[in-house]
Amino acid sequence: MKKVVTLTSLAALFSGAVLADGHLPGEGVKVTAVQSPIAEETFQTVVVNKALEKLGYNVQPIKEVDYSAGYTSVANGDAQYLAVNWYPLHNAMYKNAGGDNKFYRGGNYIQGAAQGYLIDKKTADKYKITNIADFKKPEIAALFDTNGDGKADLTGCQAGWGCEGVIEHQLDAFGLRDKITHNQGQYAAIISDTIARFNEGGSIFYYTWTPYWVSGKLVPGRDVVWLEVPYSSNPNGTDTALPNGKNYGFDINSERIVANKAFAEANPAAKKLFEIMKLPINAVSAENMLIADGEDSQREIAIHADNWISANQSTFDGWISEAKKAAK
Repeated sequence: MKKVVTLTSLAALFSGAVLADGHLPGEGVKVTAVQSPIAEETFQTVVVNKALEKLGYNVQPIKEVDYSAGYTSVANGDAQYLAVNWYPLHNAMYKNAGGDNKFYRGGNYIQGAAQGYLIDKKTADKYKITNIADFKKPEIAALFDTNGDGKADLTGCQAGWGCEGVIEHQLDAFGLRDKITHNQGQYAAIISDTIARFNEGGSIFYYTWTPYWVSGKLVPGRDVVWLEVPYSSNPNGTDTALPNGKNYGFDINSERIVANKAFAEANPAAKKLFEIMKLPINAVSAENMLIADGEDSQREIAIHADNWISANQSTFDGWISEAKKAAK
């Protein structure tokens, strides 16, 4: 009897969803990841790529683009996924690029990512500063003035990252527009200047997030303190108060893997992988410290990923096993 080849079976074949004897589910399928130009977000993308390679996918070099362009690229199918969907910080970018109609998003890859404002502990203790609303007092704002205009200088969020929208919103909501200058630029450069000022004994005021290396250089509780905000106020309209009653003004975020929806549906192995992968936030912070200490080349970051996988081989192998089962 002549075998009938349907469009559905052809689609499954070329998607890599059908496992022939001895074949891996991703054979013949190219996958390209996009990420921001932030070097500290490369490690988590490389770990995903290495898992995809184990499934047989033809993994292409990572493309670095701004976040908004990354979402558009994945939505259009020019790239297949990004591993750094900050949820809920990037909700507007996700929605504007097509939302659930264009993307597959399952699971939480990295959890517990905090963000907020910090000042040096020496100044905080001396002047009893605990809340960003304290900057309404001209004498407090002036402590963090670096250019003589009387306003506190905030080392802020790089344009296009999403956090800049929260900061700008709060400057207005909390009545701080005339007391704080939101300094923006290439974040790694301006935070390095801030750290240098701290090392020279100066007062500092900055925004940062975790996982990132800054909190390894300026340790909260020892060198710096987190500032609370008067109340929850952000573009997402979410309540940012923590269970312990503290409110640092930003949601506790997850980094989630967002994939092109059509690609995910055609590739159940990759879809399952994206859903079940979990990377401890402390592992990312530790790797970021290696980057801050000079191990910042693509080759070195790939070695960091290999080392983490080797140290967590059973977990990694479990992801691959579950993903293969999903493809059968």
